Amino acid sequence: MQVWPGQAYPLGATYDGAGTNFAVYSEAARRIELCLLHDDGSETAVELRETDAFVRHAYLPGIMPGQRYGFRVHGPYEPEHGMRCNAAKLLLDPYARAVSGSVAWGEEVYGYHFGRPDSRNDLDSAPHTMTSVVVNPYFDWANDRPPRHEYHQTVLYEAHVKGLTMRHPELPEELRGTYGALAHPAVIGHLTKLGVTALELMPVHQYVNDHRLVDDGLSNYWGYNTIGFFAPHNGYASGDRGEQVLEFKSAVRALHEAGIEVILDVVYNHTAEGNHLGPTLSFRGLDNASYYRLADDPRHYMDTTGTGNSLLMRSPHVLQLIMDSLRYWVTEMHVDGFRFDLAATLARQFHEVDRLSSFFDLVQQDPVVSQVKLIAEPWDLGEGGYQVGNFPPLWTEWNGKYRDTVRDLWRGQPRTLAEFAGRLTGSSDLYQDDGRRPLASINFTTCHDGFTLHDLVSYNDKHNEANREGNRDGETHNRSWNCGVEGPTEDPEVLELRERQMRNFTATLMLSQGVPMLSHGDEFARSQGGNNNAYCQDNELSWVPWPEPGKPTPAQLEFTRQMVWLRRDHPVFRRRRFFHGRPVEGTHDELSDIAWFTPHGEEMRARDWQAQHARSLTVFLNGEAISEPGSRGERITDDSFLLMFNAGAEPQEFTIPAGHGARWQLVVDTAKPEVLPPGTGPQYAAGDRVPLTGRSLVVLQRPEGA
Repeated sequence: MQVWPGQAYPLGATYDGAGTNFAVYSEAARRIELCLLHDDGSETAVELRETDAFVRHAYLPGIMPGQRYGFRVHGPYEPEHGMRCNAAKLLLDPYARAVSGSVAWGEEVYGYHFGRPDSRNDLDSAPHTMTSVVVNPYFDWANDRPPRHEYHQTVLYEAHVKGLTMRHPELPEELRGTYGALAHPAVIGHLTKLGVTALELMPVHQYVNDHRLVDDGLSNYWGYNTIGFFAPHNGYASGDRGEQVLEFKSAVRALHEAGIEVILDVVYNHTAEGNHLGPTLSFRGLDNASYYRLADDPRHYMDTTGTGNSLLMRSPHVLQLIMDSLRYWVTEMHVDGFRFDLAATLARQFHEVDRLSSFFDLVQQDPVVSQVKLIAEPWDLGEGGYQVGNFPPLWTEWNGKYRDTVRDLWRGQPRTLAEFAGRLTGSSDLYQDDGRRPLASINFTTCHDGFTLHDLVSYNDKHNEANREGNRDGETHNRSWNCGVEGPTEDPEVLELRERQMRNFTATLMLSQGVPMLSHGDEFARSQGGNNNAYCQDNELSWVPWPEPGKPTPAQLEFTRQMVWLRRDHPVFRRRRFFHGRPVEGTHDELSDIAWFTPHGEEMRARDWQAQHARSLTVFLNGEAISEPGSRGERITDDSFLLMFNAGAEPQEFTIPAGHGARWQLVVDTAKPEVLPPGTGPQYAAGDRVPLTGRSLVVLQRPEGA
């Protein structure tokens, strides 16, 4: 076999049409062997003799796509000094573009005896371990172009590749649960009809199923257990010798053609190698101290993620790995943005969360990564980890305070009006002081983590027994309300109230300033039986139950569609700038851009906001005072709206305030299951009284100039 010196960059396995260049970093290694794996179970070892800046490399002519490989690292095994090299372990390439196989947990897997982390037994690599794969980088993208929807035009839809598609009746069975299913016209058609502009996929990086879960007959369904930051998870593809790369690219191309962006939920805060008792799969065996944040006792790891380890964010090699991975997914896989899991950990350059850490500096100046959508989950499990509102100006954030406040309002908590007003209008208290705009707030009331929308209004308590952790896992304080009965019921009054509450949450989300995010299946009112932590439930409990073809459209689906399109049709609900609370200069309109009223039509005063019993208010949104230019510099105007919120249990009459419009028309009443078509609803005049059912929301529309 010919072995040429090769190049130290790019890292990983790079196929050029004639052969493959291999490059891997390790400062701890004395010697590294590249192991080429054959289908008969044998392997050919090639020592990487060339070294530049601790990167070992070689070029092998004739090595083609589909070739499986791994590394064996010869070096010190001294856990007491933070070094864990072990040539008995066949290691994944941190830069592998594809991964073959899965972990077959057992006492001898990876030569690792549980309870004996210093064991160095020999390894039968092929049947048990995951291996890296050389991939063909060439793909026909045709005329693919990123949709590049601006944030004010964006409607996010969080989904799981398998969970979204596994039960779709119009998909061929062999396609369900795969990247190919995302590209199917039935799935894309649903998303476009719903008004979705961006599909936010739960982790698709190669991940590992936890040993405990496998022993319990479960799996790491959500996938927040990454081992390959460049490789699409092979379990969502028809094959694992590079097919996963081609099928993922094909899905992105199809979604782009439909005008839908693809955003990846990425987990750069930890890896699947876990704590000091976990398996050695890749990073740990290559250079443990360079990749991980070690504790004062270097045999152990600092953990701000709850998974056993945290990546060392002040290491230049970790930062390079993350930035190379992000650029790869944008430039080679054509994704449109990222949602960063437990992003506060990425800001821990030292112990504290550092807003100006190296990671954010690198993102800010990167000409590729800085131009895509960047969404932070702005918390982790470490001290000081709740950082909502504290990320740099380039970033948007999952707004956990929005979620909590909206839930509190609709479940009837006292003294929530003032907080709710701030969340409805874009959370200026969180984002305005650093120059960000309402669009920095990713608004959501439900997501993968926690109750579904149906369960939010059907359960007071979590019911996670199926996870086999004694119902101890998952959030205990859910801010949910079961509407009077815990779980399933046939009581028609309770069922009607639950449906109304789901419409309240959906309508509130779409009427709020910021960027709305829907959770997959909420439009079908899917239930997880009260399980608020279905991370290990790869079954019908967590898969989306699609309606059968030919059946009537579910009422919640139709209402969600109508609310999404009401938002998309009216820029007053998706402003790019915060409200001023006064008339806007240059609009020739004496009315304020926003105004707040009591149900009696009187302007809200300080005591009205703080009244313990107050759960109702009216909001005036002035469509003629949006005060921002359109794409061609023209001034944007819209119809004006009155939003009437009655979060109390009793029916209430709201008075239309005087001086804010002569003629109003009803377009939304969440006491009813549909949004009224334009021009068909009852009309009202200033001073008229509008009846609102208990726990309901009404939207009145005033055409421009009326």
